Order: sequence, then C-alpha cells, then structure tokens
Amino acid sequence: MPGPDQSSRRPRRSRRGAALTLVFATVLATGAATGGLPRDDGTEARPRAVDPAGATVDQDEVARAAARAVADGESGTEAAEEVVARGGDRWGAVYDEREYRSFQQSLDGEYTGVGLWARQSGDGRVEVARVRSGGPADRAGVRAGDRLRTVDGKTVDRRPVTEVVALLRGEERTSVALGLERSGRSWTRSLTRATLSTESVTVERLDGGAVIIRVAAFTRGAGDRVREAVRRAPDGAGVLLDLRGNSGGLVNEAVDTASVFLDGGLVATYDMRGAQRALYAKPGGDTGRPVVALVDGGTMSAAEMVTGALQDRGRAVTVGSRTFGKGSVQMPSELPDGSVAELTVGHYRTPSGREVDGLGITPDVTVEEGAEDRARTVLDGLGPAS
Repeated sequence: MPGPDQSSRRPRRSRRGAALTLVFATVLATGAATGGLPRDDGTEARPRAVDPAGATVDQDEVARAAARAVADGESGTEAAEEVVARGGDRWGAVYDEREYRSFQQSLDGEYTGVGLWARQSGDGRVEVARVRSGGPADRAGVRAGDRLRTVDGKTVDRRPVTEVVALLRGEERTSVALGLERSGRSWTRSLTRATLSTESVTVERLDGGAVIIRVAAFTRGAGDRVREAVRRAPDGAGVLLDLRGNSGGLVNEAVDTASVFLDGGLVATYDMRGAQRALYAKPGGDTGRPVVALVDGGTMSAAEMVTGALQDRGRAVTVGSRTFGKGSVQMPSELPDGSVAELTVGHYRTPSGREVDGLGITPDVTVEEGAEDRARTVLDGLGPAS
C-alpha cells in the first residue's frame, strides 16, 4: 500500500522499476521473453488480462493506445502504461526497450546492482540477507544482518522486498545511497552499481555429507545446476534446498528443479482464459534423499511453485516463514514502439489445488529466527536415505 505521502498510484518510473523486478518472478512461459503461453493449437494466445481482484486489461486496447501515441509523436510506452494503470492489474507493467533488455539480461543470470540480497523481518524491517563477495556492497563494508533503513533517502521499512530490490537496481556506474544500521550505529554510504552475475545456484557441503543448495533465482540453467549438485552429493545424503529471497524466474527452470526430486507427476496447474493447464515433472528424479526446503517472505512465484510441489507431494519438509504469495501469471507482448506489456492472464495452483496468490505457502515448521539452524536440525532428524 502507498504511504501517506504517496498517491494511490506509484510514480511512473518507480512503478516500472519495481515491476521490472517482479516480472522476473512471473513469466510462466517456455519462451519467456519472446512469446506468450502456448495454446493447444500451438499459436500464441491473446487473452484479456485478469487481476486477482477482478480487474481486467485488454491487451489489444493497450496496443492500440501505444500505436495512437506513436502516430501522434508521443511515447507509446507511457500511453500503454496509462491503460494498464487504469485497468487495475496490480502486476501489469509496460517496459521500454532498454528495460526489457535488462530483464532478458536477468534471465541470463546477470543484473546491474550493488550485490546484496534483502529480506524482511517479522516487524517489517528490511535486513541484508547476504552480500556478494567482491561486489560494491562488500567493498563498502556492508555485512549480512545489517539493517537497510533507506535507499536514496526513501524509507524501505515495510516495503515489499521486491520494491527494495528495484530501488537498488539501475544503470551501470550510477550511484545509490544506502542508509544502514548495525548494533545501534547508523550511517549512509554511496555505492556505484555494477553488472554482476546472480550466482543463482551455490552449493555448500555440510559435516556428514549433506548439502545446502541455495537457489537465488531460476535463471537459465538453474535446474541443471541443481541436478548436478544433487548428483555430486554422497549417496543418501540429505539436501537443504534454500529458496529464501528467491523472487522466481523462468518457470521451465523451476519445473526442472522440482524434477530433480520427483519421478514425474504434477508440479502445478494454471488457468488461462478459463482453460486449465498443467505442468509436469520429468521422470527419473532422486526420490530417496531426505529434502528440506527453506523459505521466507521473499520466496516468490516460481520459487513458491517448487515449494508447493515438494510440500504437496510429500517430497520435502518445508521450514521457515510464510512465502510471499505471488501466484499470478503474466504474458509478454511487444507493442508498436518496441516496448513490451506484461499483463496478468491467470493464476497457478499447487498439485493439491491450493491457491498461492495473495496467500503464500505456510511451511510445515514455522520459524522466524534461526531458520537455517532449525532446517539443518530437521534435516538431521530425517536421517540418511535407506
């Protein structure tokens, strides 16, 4: 919700910047940046966008508004965005060509930012979850556990983590000022944004042979990297799948990740234009290892899809705090001026039929503080695969 000094609609650039981060977590398509959800006949669907609250945005109307603006020598991107804003699609957004290139860069595992991961505590404060070694934040002395108070003077308490991340992103070699707090000491530091790899999958070996596989985002190749990490783990060793702060990504990569631990079967269903579709795991996954999935309020979209599939199918014990609740589906379409509109076209559900959008997923073991330690304890209690 907007603060008391804001209008009911965010400023245009802010809205698009925040949504650019969100679209990274929402594209439910095999050709994420090049097309829409496929229909049974193989052609691209052009549905009327549907928001969870019932608002609709007509994709053709958006395109017509952009075309009229371009013909009048005005911004097609701005005209399209006005239509989306009036329609009330809270996840809908319009990006110019540069912004969409940035989105595609993110899907390839790169982004421009300062190299930190944010999380929100139970009281709404935003904290630094992790810091990328050698990145701008690391060089400036930012450490995991620091409280992030402001970004460029804007207070970030109680803002969704996705909006905070959007404020941290920007053009390479531009500056961003972070207001930080540690052990009662407050300070402000100016950092220069840089192009960084996302390190979407990292692996840590624990005593006893178990492994922690941290998946920061479902970028291209993430599923294969998770599969290789599991293959390299000792026989029977447990896996702690850390999805905290994972804002989503490519759904085919999320399905591939779920497939690592499942032998075929349902991963999720989704609706589009009233038709029900399904996503299935590939057969042949490792179904014997103990698995714990670690989640938090920053676990979104495709990451929630993986969480729901493993939880519903009894393949993992989930530990942490309730996930974000981003279960809507967006489809991209190119506009006459080269910009791209992302409109909500449906919603997905877990294998048992649970709704995710606006609700999130409640873990089997709920814990706010010391979640990773608790997850390790749970994993130890599951014992080795027999």
